[in-house]
Parts: sequence; structure tokens; C-alpha cells
Amino acid sequence: MRFTSAYVTPQCTPTRSILMTGQYTARNRMFHVIPPYEYPYARMSEVPHLHNLSRDTFILPKGLKQAGYTTAAIGKWHLTTNADGNYNGLNAASSKHYGFDVVSTPLQNPKEISSGDKAVNRFTSEAIRFIQQNKSNPFFLYLPHHSIHNIVAAPDDLVARYRAKGYPATDRNNATYLAALEHMDTAFGRLIQSLDDTGLASNTIVMFLTDNGGIHRHLKPPAQSASHLEICETLFDDAPFREGKGFNYEGGIRVPFIVRWPGHVRPNTICDTPVHAVDLLPTLLSAAGAKPQDTIYGVNITPLLVGKRIPSRPLYWYMPFYELNWAATPSAIIRDGNYKLIEAFGDHFDSSKNYTYITEPHLELFDLSKDPGETTNLASKDPARTRRMRAQLHSWLQSLDAPIPTRNPNFNPTRAFETRRIPQ
Repeated sequence: MRFTSAYVTPQCTPTRSILMTGQYTARNRMFHVIPPYEYPYARMSEVPHLHNLSRDTFILPKGLKQAGYTTAAIGKWHLTTNADGNYNGLNAASSKHYGFDVVSTPLQNPKEISSGDKAVNRFTSEAIRFIQQNKSNPFFLYLPHHSIHNIVAAPDDLVARYRAKGYPATDRNNATYLAALEHMDTAFGRLIQSLDDTGLASNTIVMFLTDNGGIHRHLKPPAQSASHLEICETLFDDAPFREGKGFNYEGGIRVPFIVRWPGHVRPNTICDTPVHAVDLLPTLLSAAGAKPQDTIYGVNITPLLVGKRIPSRPLYWYMPFYELNWAATPSAIIRDGNYKLIEAFGDHFDSSKNYTYITEPHLELFDLSKDPGETTNLASKDPARTRRMRAQLHSWLQSLDAPIPTRNPNFNPTRAFETRRIPQ
């Protein structure tokens, strides 16, 4: 089953925290990419956030272990920056604190995940070995690859093949990007084949998704000006959606999501019901006969997988921070039905005007059923709906004690784009 309205957050760490906890970032407070950094002179004060997923947090593998599952995390971690693990992976000595029995072999060289096949083949082989070793027992495998995250890389022979077909070396749809996609697809095919070969396919749920939208473009702030952002790199076209990774538009948060569950999910089906990464934990725990040990905000989407419906509900996003690589300012989103409201709390960049910086709050309302590319802002044309959805968004934030950023007393227009690391 392929979902056409599947959502995550615009960036990686927050999505991973949602997937693991079954909680929106407004609740789990891991809404910022780590290691942590801040914009101390920006117009709005950023909201404090967690730098590490706590060992005490109830997360998906802990629930599955309680149900008798053997668990593995093979690949990228990026949920702690302490001795337990980092961007690259979870440390074996600490894995039990997060509910994992097995983790991937530590990297021997940092370049292993920034060049060549980016450890895709190694992680896939380790995953297949884990499956084979646990084929007689219930198991859960979390396999987050480093590809195709920047730095985009792929095996030289694959890149050469795409160059020979006429694809460019740089810019959109370049040979390396396309080769990395094919390389990932081939590895995923190996994984699926291993389930078929071991006779486990009919009793295994496979979920495939990415943690944010495609890398449409990178931006950079001018050296001494707070007037606009400059485009420094364009990599991928997220059409028909607007923008890409890091942005609040559909190109940043609507992603591929595919579920395979033979005997339950009818092959080659499409579901357009909006779903969110927050739904994975309750869905997988339900399938395993387990129960969450903390408050969760997702829903069990198993009915969708078997061709039924689930009640309509709003989806939310909470991003009270700056990230100028993607023109992000403190903001939040609600999607309710076909309508989506984006609120910038105190300032924003107008992407239609060369990413011009505007020191004012901003509301955008889109009807995604008619305008999936978010080309027409309906906020001024439909003020009643805009007010209602904004009130609904603020009510949700208040229910989770999620603070809304306020004016920064240290705001300095000439230094607003400066960033610094937050001491840990």
C-alpha cells in the first residue's frame, strides 16, 4: 500500500523522535536537529529543547521487547549526542537502555557514510543476518540508512552509468543523486528477498518511509545583511509540491510511505488518507499485541491497511526554531481535512520574493485538494476558516504546554542570522 498523504517533520531528528515515541515534538520536546545550535540575535526567542532522548523515555522497541520481540537498530541514530550514541549510530553498551538487543557494527572510518555506497550494503547485510538469526522468533528491525542524506554519494560504477545516459554531474537530477536512489532501491530489494527466502514474508510488516522531504535547495544568509537569503545549491525537484527538506510546505513534510504485509495489505493499493509518523508506534504495537506505556498522540492505522477507514482527525507540527539553510523561522502547522494552515509566529521569509526577510508574523492557508503545490494563500480570502484553524492550533499547543516563541530582547538586525552551538 502506497500512501499519498503521509507526513513527517521537515527535518531528521524530530521525525525520528516522533517515530520512536509516538508523540508530537510539542510533547517530546525534540523538535530541533542535534547537536543543538541557536540564533541568539534573531527576532524571536527560540524555545528550549531536549538535546538527547532520555533513557527513561518509553519508545517503540521497549514496547516490542515487552511483547517478546528481539530488537535491532542498524544504521543512523541521531537521537543523542552523549556517550550513548551520536549521529552515526547507537552504542552497543548503551543499547539496552533504549530497548535494543543488537546494533550495527561501529564505523571504522567516518568517510564510510559520506562517500561510495555510504554503508548501504554493509547495513543491509547486517540487517539480513539479523533476520536470518532470528527467523524463529518475533523480531523488530529498525534500519535507518545514511543515504541519501547529504553528502549524496553512490558507487562509482552506478554514477558512471547515469553519466553515460546523459545526466549532469551537478544540479537537479544529477547522476550521483539518481545512482544513490537506485543503490538504495537495490539494497531494499535484497532485504525483501531475504524475507521471502526465509519464509517470513507473510508474517512480517515492512514499512518504508523517509524522515523529511527531498533536498530541494540549500540557502545561505548574506554576510552582514538581514534582507534576504541566497540560494547556494539546488539538488532535487519535489514537484508537484512546493520547496523541500526543512520547509513547512508539502515538499518538506509529505513523503513516500509504503507498507507491505502479505495477507493483510492488498498489493498495489493506494491510500490517500492523511497519516503521520506519530502513527507508527501505536500501529506496530497493536500488531504485536503490545500496549504503550506512555501517552501517545498517533492512531492505529491498521484499519487503513486492510481497506477500512479511520476517523478524520487533525495533524500537527511544532517548529519553534530558526534554521536558515531552509528559511525556517519559529512556526507551527495544522492540517485538518483538505486545509492546511501555517503560522509564522514573529517573522518569515517570502520564498516568492527571493526569500526576502520580513519581521512580521504570517499566516498561510491552503486547500490541498485543489492546490497541492501551495501556490495560492487563502488566509485573507477565507478569514473565518483561518481564525478557526489558528484557534484550534493554539488550543492544541496550550494543551501540551508547548510555549509559543516571543520577541527576543537581544534582537539585533545586523546579527540576526548568526548561529552558535549550544553548550551541552
